[in-house]
Amino acid sequence: MQHPQVKAFFDENTNTFSYVVSDPQTLQCAIIDSVLDYDPASASTSTHSADHIIKFIRENQLKTEWILETHVHADHLTASQYLKSQLGGKIAMSEKISIVQETFSAIYNIDIKTLNSHQTFDYLFKDHEHFKIGDLDAYNIPTPGHTPACLSYVIGDAVFVGDTLFMPDYGTARCDFPKGSADILFESVHKLYQLPDQMRVFLCHDYKPIGRNEYQSETSIAAQKQTNIHINVNTQKQDFVRMRNARDATLSMPKLILPSIQINMDAGRFPEPEPNGIRYLKLPFNYFKH
Repeated sequence: MQHPQVKAFFDENTNTFSYVVSDPQTLQCAIIDSVLDYDPASASTSTHSADHIIKFIRENQLKTEWILETHVHADHLTASQYLKSQLGGKIAMSEKISIVQETFSAIYNIDIKTLNSHQTFDYLFKDHEHFKIGDLDAYNIPTPGHTPACLSYVIGDAVFVGDTLFMPDYGTARCDFPKGSADILFESVHKLYQLPDQMRVFLCHDYKPIGRNEYQSETSIAAQKQTNIHINVNTQKQDFVRMRNARDATLSMPKLILPSIQINMDAGRFPEPEPNGIRYLKLPFNYFKH
């Protein structure tokens, strides 16, 4: 089995891991789940986190082939457009982004026809589609539940699972966003559990639960199957769904969901400037109240 090189980058402000996955033979690479720094108090962005990725890629003479998203993130803005402007590459995610776009276009009162007319994703994957990163073989596994457009990317002996799974001591992703489903997430996790036990599992987030001193980005299929506190090989579906739904009912909304969704569902593209030259985000007032 091919063994890609994986470099993790951690943004502690959003507890997000981004990755550069590269083929050591061709030096082609993919960037997965990038972060654009965002200050909610001033509604301003910066590229500090993305610049670390750019520096690493240039220092190692890598060539960016793909800028991949595992899903439309609700907890951080993607840096995909900035990375593409600096490094090239194709911005890609699941073709089921259309479900997310339609759902949130209604919430934000955005004309879906206008959104579709300037589709800013360079490529949309069909479920289970195979692709290449240099000479590395890669394909996706649809893993909805957290959102309807979640993909996990299998690249050689590594799988990048987005928010589907966290470290075994932290469990699984929430399922209470529009079109989310704990029932479906259970099935998605069991798709991942069909992968070889030795498969490296790379996570999008870690929250360092009480008792663990360091953030961790990597685990294995075997560890998840045996010790994940929410869903292991002995977990019954009805028990998981009951637990997940009850837990989600207690969670507050992610701090950056309102700006991040409207940016991320458009491949990281900012709204067009208004006549005064300023760009504006929308806030659906009182819509997401518990």
